Amino acid sequence: MSLSRRCSRTACGRPAATTLTYVYADQTAVLGPLATYAEPHAYDLCVEHSERLSAPRGWEVLRLVHDDPHAHSSDDLLALADAVREAAQPRPVAVSREPFEMQEGTRRGHLRSLRPTHD
Repeated sequence: MSLSRRCSRTACGRPAATTLTYVYADQTAVLGPLATYAEPHAYDLCVEHSERLSAPRGWEVLRLVHDDPHAHSSDDLLALADAVREAAQPRPVAVSREPFEMQEGTRRGHLRSLRPTHD
């Protein structure tokens, strides 16, 4: 078994060169250097598929290139990639901890449904 990661595109066996991450809230696709480890919501792409990447209409494609002399340092790129991953994580929903009373609803055999009582 090979330890190198492969392109995520179907039927492509070429080695991965970049990682694609989507930020749905900002309608942005971020294509950057290959991530240090595979993540479930990121896609590893080979050079050919990276170059041909397009995003849905209205979306922005942010390409982080290594060879550009005006590009940010690798520390900046890693910080940006971490920020994108963090922004893509689901946010916890606040749950009310106030007590409320339940009233029995319908029964079916040993099962019963409960519904909140209204004051």
